[in-house]
Amino acid sequence: MVRSVPQLLREAVTKLPDISDKSFASHFDAFGSSRVVLIGDASHGTSEFYRARAAITQRLIQEHGFNIVCLESDWPDARVIDRYCRQSPSTKSFHEISVFKHFPQWMWRNLEFQGFVDWLRKYNAGVPYEQRAGIHGMDLYSMSASMKSVIKYLEQVDPEMAQLAKKRYSCLAPYGDNPAKYGAVSLHKGYAMCEQKVVDMLKDLLKKRLSYTAKDGEDFLDAEMNARTVQDSEQYYRAMYYGRDESWNLRDTHMFTTLMRLLKSRPNSKAVVWAHNSHVGDARYTGKGESRNELNIGQLCKEQFGSSCSIIGCGSHTGTVAAADEWDDPMRIMRVNPSREDSYERLMHNTGIPTFMLDLREGRLADSVRKELMNKRLERFIGVIYRPDTERWSHYSMSCLPKQFDAYVWFDESSAVSAFETAQPNEPASVGETYPFGV
Repeated sequence: MVRSVPQLLREAVTKLPDISDKSFASHFDAFGSSRVVLIGDASHGTSEFYRARAAITQRLIQEHGFNIVCLESDWPDARVIDRYCRQSPSTKSFHEISVFKHFPQWMWRNLEFQGFVDWLRKYNAGVPYEQRAGIHGMDLYSMSASMKSVIKYLEQVDPEMAQLAKKRYSCLAPYGDNPAKYGAVSLHKGYAMCEQKVVDMLKDLLKKRLSYTAKDGEDFLDAEMNARTVQDSEQYYRAMYYGRDESWNLRDTHMFTTLMRLLKSRPNSKAVVWAHNSHVGDARYTGKGESRNELNIGQLCKEQFGSSCSIIGCGSHTGTVAAADEWDDPMRIMRVNPSREDSYERLMHNTGIPTFMLDLREGRLADSVRKELMNKRLERFIGVIYRPDTERWSHYSMSCLPKQFDAYVWFDESSAVSAFETAQPNEPASVGETYPFGV
């Protein structure tokens, strides 16, 4: 008798306990020997994805020596969180800074991420400073904040260079609140108005690496990464008007180079990456990579690290999600449509198992199951915007799951994240306003 794919999957998956169970994350120990573990989510507003990712990361830090966590967030915001978690000597000067106060706020301003931040601060308090795990942003949407950070750093270590930075960055300053407008103006004028200025600024900063790091290597790294962000974001906003593929590739390449710089910056480094499935799942085996020549950080990590890179994806069948109707619209709690019959998600749902992990690696997964899953199917991707009425064309893309991920974590029914601004009616106002410090 020929068994169905869901029947084969039932025998192949590892059933998982509740995320709060201490044994949950132990099921991912097989990935602890990797240099880089990327953990993706199928939406930017699902509680189970955030909590599972946090539990796995805690295990990787405690038991397997991981010491870098890279987020799909901007460098300056994550830098505040990093100093708080590692209890940096300069932390107190940052207590009044409110972070992630821009669309989509709920992506990092939620109870699930706050729980991980609190755990990491407590964990780090028990280890020497140089061994503490850090949190870093790897996105490039912080052009204005990054320029200000570079200038502020230089005012403290090299006032003359700070004046030069102000002069060079003044080219981009008028577009600080709307950097996309810079791309439009550059396209209209026919040349990159500020490109050389931001490139020269980074070059000059790096030329003085030795003298600057002698004063404070950690602060120099912060300035360097902000200068790199300014350079790459200038290029990104121009590329937006030449085609989505180019701008997407620039963004994920920036994520990858940021990760590589962080791995290089500290000894015995091992990193966990938190980003959307569309960023971490190897793009070579998705519709975006095959038909649109898009790459992503997952592909670049696989090419760089090979078997020392592990990619874990997450998915669900239905439930609720925090998302918006359009960019900059208010967040809403939306009902997620049941997965399509022709999708990978429906195969997982039809197992009848509510929560499980599927090890997709060759040699770990039975050949009969792997052969079935190698047949390309639709896979759902929900970002910060969710359009259930046009879900097939807005959120599904063809993929080859066993090539895209090394493991897949399944939650049959999931729930929306608990966002500070909308889901905490009993929360004292001070908690959200002074996140992550709670003071």
